Amino acid sequence: MRVSSADNGGPLADVAAALVDRHGVVVGWSRGAEDLLGRPAAEVLGRSVLRLLAGPRPAAASTVPDGGTAVLLGRSGRPVTVCYRVVRLPDSAQVLLLAVAAERASETERAEALSRALLSQDRVGFVLRDTELAVVRTNIGYGGFPGPPLAAGSRLSDVMRPSDAAVAEAALRGVLETGEAFAGRDQRVRSTLPPYGDWSWSVSAVRTEDSNGRPTGVAVLLVDATEHWRAARRRDLRHRASAGIGGTLDVRRTAQEIVDMLVLDFADYAWVDLADAVLTGDEPPKTFGGGDLHLRRVAVRSVNGSWPRELLRPGGAVPPFPDLPMVRGLQDGRTIVVDRAALERGLADPAHIRLAAPEGGHSLAVAPLFARGLVLGDVAVWRADRPEPFDEEDAALLAEVAAHAALSVDNCRRYTREHRAAVTLQRRLLPQATTSTRAMETTGAYVPAAGGAEIAGDWFDAIGLPSLRTALVVGDVTGRGLHATATMGRLRTAVQTLADLELAPDELLTHLDDLMARLVEEADPANRDAVGATCLVAVHDPVTRRCTVAAAGHPPLIMAVPGGPARPVTVNPGPPLGVGGLPFEARTVDVPPGSLLALYTDGLLQRYGTDIDDSTRDIADRLAALQRSGGSLPSLARALMTDVERPSLRDDAALLLARTSALDAADVAFWKFPADPAAVARAREAVTGKLAQWGLEGNAFVTELIVSELVTNAVRYAGGPVGVRLIRAEVLFCEVSDPSNTQPRMRRARTTDEGGRGLFLVAQLSRRWGSRYGPRGKTIWVEQELSS
Repeated sequence: MRVSSADNGGPLADVAAALVDRHGVVVGWSRGAEDLLGRPAAEVLGRSVLRLLAGPRPAAASTVPDGGTAVLLGRSGRPVTVCYRVVRLPDSAQVLLLAVAAERASETERAEALSRALLSQDRVGFVLRDTELAVVRTNIGYGGFPGPPLAAGSRLSDVMRPSDAAVAEAALRGVLETGEAFAGRDQRVRSTLPPYGDWSWSVSAVRTEDSNGRPTGVAVLLVDATEHWRAARRRDLRHRASAGIGGTLDVRRTAQEIVDMLVLDFADYAWVDLADAVLTGDEPPKTFGGGDLHLRRVAVRSVNGSWPRELLRPGGAVPPFPDLPMVRGLQDGRTIVVDRAALERGLADPAHIRLAAPEGGHSLAVAPLFARGLVLGDVAVWRADRPEPFDEEDAALLAEVAAHAALSVDNCRRYTREHRAAVTLQRRLLPQATTSTRAMETTGAYVPAAGGAEIAGDWFDAIGLPSLRTALVVGDVTGRGLHATATMGRLRTAVQTLADLELAPDELLTHLDDLMARLVEEADPANRDAVGATCLVAVHDPVTRRCTVAAAGHPPLIMAVPGGPARPVTVNPGPPLGVGGLPFEARTVDVPPGSLLALYTDGLLQRYGTDIDDSTRDIADRLAALQRSGGSLPSLARALMTDVERPSLRDDAALLLARTSALDAADVAFWKFPADPAAVARAREAVTGKLAQWGLEGNAFVTELIVSELVTNAVRYAGGPVGVRLIRAEVLFCEVSDPSNTQPRMRRARTTDEGGRGLFLVAQLSRRWGSRYGPRGKTIWVEQELSS
């Protein structure tokens, strides 16, 4: 009888089997027995089994032990040592002898011992998988190696997310198909079954084979690197928090950096709430207990990118809280962790719960933004998709991140306060943006650098001068911040004062240069190189239709004539203010009525390119095109400063636009008289006649007195020729010019004095009066209200 014992291979292919009757005669012989002893069945069947033994033989087969080691005779008398076992069959006199080569038995025992050792490990995981990658044996999740429990026959997709399982199975199938093992492969495992959690394993895998080299599965060894991974994740989160939070001085962007850093690797939902006072740069009030905490949602982030409609959205006010221990804990600077059930019990308000708890959220951690003893707000994170709740290590990590973030938020708050103060100061120092007179319309604009950098000392000014003239000024102080703004304020005050003296533009810049030199001397020696300014001054006269320009290291004025091109008014620029050593030169140009003048700082040039000449031409072309469009001055200024086709400003920029006009020749009268006492009467007569022609007889008496006094003084003390000019506008201007540079001085005459009352009378009869100097002599002007 031939006995089959896994003739086609398998785990029992090496086992020899023989069936023996009650007399000890072999009645069955397997192929494994043929292979083991080299004896075919025909040679053994029908003979006593004892004849297969080498050495002394027992008296009868029944005396053979039920198991042990024996030496059998192979073909040609070759001894074969085997380990055997006698299996007595129930209800039969026959017995089954099973034997395997002794060395093979030792290997099996060692393999079994190794398997038992691996399965009992709690530091090394072991999974034996078959050719379908189903679990055969494992020690994971059954009191040994930590991880999700793997039942026999289970697959990776039964305990892992499909995406993670697909990647892991692809790697194992590669080992099964190619026989190429891998070692030390990192594998993240997030269990979808209890106990929920995240693990990080270092995975090694080899293919298992039978004695014939055919694949039987994959043996997988795992080393738990979860603690190392968690520590690395915490280090990475800390590093990203220190490197990624606080790169800006904008409080809202900083808040967004916080939530962007926390979502994905740490939480599924995150938000930042800040006190309303923080957003305006002020210190938040100290609060204790519940109530309205005056918090506002500033930044949010969710794992899927979209913020649920039910949750409080950015910009919304946080509802009042009950007086809860968690609220007081946050106010004391502690980080709190609660589950959803505890939060719902505490809030006890369905509407508030909907705003505060995302769908599926099961674990909440909140850390205060605590800096310098102030609670600026809080950072809250939820876990929903990931099953494991926040633990103490997570709370400690969130507290570290919040502590770093709080310093950044506080820096933003303090910067916001200082920036607001500086901007307020600067805007209060700047003049009214738009002015309009009979002689000129002006508009000014100031734009800080993109990104909200520190404000600088750029300024503009349009100063009305007597006789309808206008001084146009633009300047740029070196540096940024409050010191630049303060310097700008001092310079602008000086310009206003010097303008009242009606100095020529080059003389005005000379006085400003002296002032800046004093400011340099007053500055700290280490900062003197950072004190300086550039400036351009232009004085326009609508009567002569001319403009005089001088510059101190400043870009040129651009003039666009009606219906024509726009070109820079080239002038030899002196050095920046504070340098000294060189004079300033002035240039006078004709200005047709309706011309557009543009004065600007270099921040506007930088917006149009890096080359100054090219940028100046670009601005000129743009100005000419805008003038032809016929828009209002404010709209033209906005177009120049905020053209969407241009890049953002890299520096602060100031712009002053002026549209000129001219007085009608019929509104101006001029006479010239010799230094003769008789000229006084002729001057009175000429002035009276012109006022009558203009229909201003009501001004005749006062104007006669003023002209009489001023011409008399000019004839007596200055000589001739004496010029008299009347200008009719919103007010009446009367000017008397002489060749003397002597400063007129008003004094109070004594009762016994025969003269000395001329300028006193002029001052009493006019709205205001003053004098200015020209290349040859001076001009005394008087301003009167019009009378019909």
